[in-house]
Amino acid sequence: MINRKFGMLLGVLLATSSWSALAADASQTKSADSAQMKKDAAKWVDANTKTLEASNRKIWTYAEVGLEEHKSSKELQDLLKANGFTVQAGVAGMPTAFVATYGKDGPVVGILAEFDALLGVSQSDSPTPKVGANPESGHACGHSIFGVGSVGAAIAVKQLIASGAVKGTIKLYGTPAEETGIGKVYMLRDGMFKNDDAILHWHAGDKNAVSYRSSKALINAKFHFKGVAAHASAAPASGRSALDAVELMSVGVQYMREHIKQEARIHSVITKGGGQPNVVPQEAEAWYYVRANNFDDAYSYFSWVRDIAESAAKMTKTELDAVTVQSETHDMLGNRPLAEALHKNFALLGQPQWTPTELAFAVTTQKEFKDPFGFDYTKAGIALSTKLEPLNDVFEPGGQASTDVADISWFVPVGGLTVASHGYGLPMHSWPVVAATGTSIGTKALATASKVLAATAIDLFTDPQLLAATKADFKKVREPLTWRTAIPEGQMAPKSVR
Repeated sequence: MINRKFGMLLGVLLATSSWSALAADASQTKSADSAQMKKDAAKWVDANTKTLEASNRKIWTYAEVGLEEHKSSKELQDLLKANGFTVQAGVAGMPTAFVATYGKDGPVVGILAEFDALLGVSQSDSPTPKVGANPESGHACGHSIFGVGSVGAAIAVKQLIASGAVKGTIKLYGTPAEETGIGKVYMLRDGMFKNDDAILHWHAGDKNAVSYRSSKALINAKFHFKGVAAHASAAPASGRSALDAVELMSVGVQYMREHIKQEARIHSVITKGGGQPNVVPQEAEAWYYVRANNFDDAYSYFSWVRDIAESAAKMTKTELDAVTVQSETHDMLGNRPLAEALHKNFALLGQPQWTPTELAFAVTTQKEFKDPFGFDYTKAGIALSTKLEPLNDVFEPGGQASTDVADISWFVPVGGLTVASHGYGLPMHSWPVVAATGTSIGTKALATASKVLAATAIDLFTDPQLLAATKADFKKVREPLTWRTAIPEGQMAPKSVR
């Protein structure tokens, strides 16, 4: 009896040992296959970098602002169609928004692409400040390389799906008007993203880093006032100035600033101020961004700003004719497993390496950028970053910028990174970013991003444990939170950001 039990136990141990060995072999095989697929994807990017560079240069030259990126959007759509993607254009009521899809069944991984430029920053690739051929707008946030780099990643993954090496679906989302927080917000409201298993993105920057921190929530709204026109000199008593209301609103908001949290931000421009000085302005409009580290605070501050606008109308005997919430962005939610996967692949594939010419270009931009406080950007001794920043141990709240990527992170696991693409330390939304983005510096950044995004997508397709961990972490972070919105039910995306 003892011998029989011993024999049974020995059999179980041998079977378990064999199963463990087989499982280990399968895991090693899967790991080896995954490593080879990442190499194949990187080879595709290297072989097609010139094509990607040409697309970036076109989009960089177009420098189209949000919701007007017709040529830029078409450039990316054509590249995807030429590589076998099915493209649905004009989604969510925005002519420049699109979704490109390849594959079926299996996990669904989405990659985000942006392509809008900024008003007020000239388009020139000179390392010194110059007005370029397009004096109105420029890619001062690097979205030309953002869009192209993301498309490169999607096509590299598509090659593996087409060959049968990977089973799944890759989606490339063409998202317009990020700078005003519009594109992804209205695509999300139209049902996009929510059925995907994970979403990946990247951004231009001065460092190589995986993002594991939040962003500022933002409410983007226009305040339109109506007054009464009259001769400003002969009959001022007969008029009621809508511009007075805008200016008094501005004064009220200035006093409000003292009593909001230090991390909050409120900024505005006057988009309508009247026709000419001798006519009391009948119409005036102010455009406000209200930001805070979380959406509840942003919503509270926006309500306060609205109260100030209503009071300004009462003080001037004008009418607050309309308050239009054009868009909003929430604060970003983090996903640790995705961040770790991105960081691992970024370390594996390497960071951009720069030529003496590229380094000299960046140093010149650092010297030529005139900081208001006289700060010398060359003091750090880094022209262009070549190292990967450590991944944050814990998720950091706040941040200085806002992005509509954050809204997606409330519904789907999202992971992102930045790649060095301009002079170290220089601020975004400035001419040195425009300049570097249009050169080989931008090309190297987009190629690096393509490889890292593709490699992480491959992990999500081939590693069920990573996908399960990603979803579990998303659930843990999201479940305690309540979603709210300031955008009216059923509202469509605006037709123009200006």
